[in-house]
Amino acid sequence: MTISNHERASVLVHALPYIKKYNGKIVVVKYGGNAMTNETLKSSVMKDIVLLALIGVKVVLVHGGGPEISETLEKLGKESVFKNGLRVTDKETVDVVQMVLAGKVNKSLVNLIGVKGGKAIGLSGLDGHMLKAKVKDSELGYVGEITKVSTAPITDVLEKGYIPVVSTVACDDEGNVYNVNADTAAAKIAGELKAESLISMTDISGILKDKNDPNTLISKIKVGEAKDLIEKGIIAGGMIPKTECCVNAVKWGVKRVFIIDGRIPHSIIIEMLTDEGIGTMFEE
Repeated sequence: MTISNHERASVLVHALPYIKKYNGKIVVVKYGGNAMTNETLKSSVMKDIVLLALIGVKVVLVHGGGPEISETLEKLGKESVFKNGLRVTDKETVDVVQMVLAGKVNKSLVNLIGVKGGKAIGLSGLDGHMLKAKVKDSELGYVGEITKVSTAPITDVLEKGYIPVVSTVACDDEGNVYNVNADTAAAKIAGELKAESLISMTDISGILKDKNDPNTLISKIKVGEAKDLIEKGIIAGGMIPKTECCVNAVKWGVKRVFIIDGRIPHSIIIEMLTDEGIGTMFEE
């Protein structure tokens, strides 16, 4: 499809109010799901993030990397064990988690942002003891519950004009390393930063009244309505903890939180810089 110069200009003019709205504001993107494993979608996400940074948005990218961790453990001959959706993490596993998240995945994303024309610096929750944690459940091993977020490493990087790329490993005062949930980490980081928005990328189109009908997307949810939607079974399964993270992020000071479909190319730009958007927004 060929787009005329007039149409290109119209698109840019249409986006102007949104560019003005987000200029100079912090937006946290929780990156995961299919958009993190599909190379075409990964390229699309990085382009979106670079574009936002170039128009003056202070983007913070927070990522996990479950599939990469499982793949590495398999290569080492170690089985991945899960309990209630959380990875059981012994000492050997947490070493792999740190290596994969803070090393391979984090630096690959930093490199890709650079290839797309941006400037990024990789951080982990260990840097500056950004993410402090305690044992979440002794049966899970080194799986952490975040107790404190220090945003100084992130704000220092933002002030220098770089995009912070944060991997979600944490530590305690004794130096133990923990694997922490990326959704929770992103919500807590966004809350501490008093971010304008938190965008959570998933493999669904958002919250649906009927999970089998994409046309029943709920575009806006007040945080006070979420509990009722859970009780009615509209929000169920794996979407319950994601919704709880979104609700908590708003309570912690984030103005708007979005769940968007990361399987759609340029979904971040569509959500942020157009009238319609594509996902579900949580607000106070």
